[in-house]
Amino acid sequence: MITNTTPKILVVDDDPSIRNLVHRFLNQKYQVDSAADGETALAVFEKFKPVLVILDWNLPDTTGYHLCQEMQRRTNVFAIMLSSRTDEADKLKVLSAGADDYICKPFGLEELAIRIEVVLRRMRPVTPSRIVFDQFAIDSARREATLNDRILKLTTLEFNILYFLASHSGQSWSRQQLIEKIWGWNCQDTGEEQVVRVHIGQIRKKMIQVDATASQFIKTIRGYGYRFEPPSRTAMAIC
Repeated sequence: MITNTTPKILVVDDDPSIRNLVHRFLNQKYQVDSAADGETALAVFEKFKPVLVILDWNLPDTTGYHLCQEMQRRTNVFAIMLSSRTDEADKLKVLSAGADDYICKPFGLEELAIRIEVVLRRMRPVTPSRIVFDQFAIDSARREATLNDRILKLTTLEFNILYFLASHSGQSWSRQQLIEKIWGWNCQDTGEEQVVRVHIGQIRKKMIQVDATASQFIKTIRGYGYRFEPPSRTAMAIC
């Protein structure tokens, strides 16, 4: 049953057959709206306020890549990108822009449904807490991370990764484990592991822009994964 609390999804695709098919399919379970171009999509986005957007890579007046960046500058909306491009560099570019998933065309509606469910699972409430390591703090309730009292401008996925690592400080995690814990699916190939590297790189870059020594916070475990280990090992969690 569709109610006012049912998650809202915005579908953006200039192909009317794909857009209408996906709209009708998702409308059985979610509140759905759609748009055929970037300008219309942003107008609908502001009014509809979706929790997730499904974006086609190629649009008449922009790209899904730039539209994803613009939408995530406005809210912490989840994003799934659709594209006929199969090049890994394109996939990594989109994911580094903040997209939560990437689906190659042609795709099955059941596959899309499962991937949407996986992304929306990240909306599950957690016990609000604030973790502090001297000059670094991350607050799950406010969805805010600060370093030297400056807010880090993280995408939704970057925040999730950083919060997970910080809340397990000192513990090493393989790239496969991070994909399972944060993305919510089983890692099948090295391409997916490369996605983790891209996001870790983005987080480090944003931290270094505030404090050059912050590059040491996330340690790379060669051939395995990562560990969060700030200079001060004394953490304070405030619930």
